Amino acid sequence: MPELTRRRALTTAAALAATAGAAGLVAPAASAAPATGHQHGSPESFDEVYKGRRIQGRPSGMGGHHHEHGGGWSVFVDGVELHVMRNADGSWISVVSHYDPVPTPRAAARAAVDELQGAPLLPFPAN
Repeated sequence: MPELTRRRALTTAAALAATAGAAGLVAPAASAAPATGHQHGSPESFDEVYKGRRIQGRPSGMGGHHHEHGGGWSVFVDGVELHVMRNADGSWISVVSHYDPVPTPRAAARAAVDELQGAPLLPFPAN
């Protein structure tokens, strides 16, 4: 059996510390994924009544269209499409609450309902 030297002990300790550090970097990323199986940062579909208004959101399936700013999402307030856009930092804005970024399309729909204060959402003309 080889003799334990100071150099070998320090090398082994450094290797164990590096392994533990690498495991610590990988483990939080794995635990950050939601248990629902969705990718981290990927919004979920929704259909709910918020402050008496029906809000809905789902992937639009038009991800390749060059004029699309909604990040592949369709959002509706009382059946009328709410134009949403995903910012470069991952936040979302809508045509109603353009200067108030929010974390998800659901939050954009809720912010629009708050801003509308009971007024109907008018269709946004698409170019």
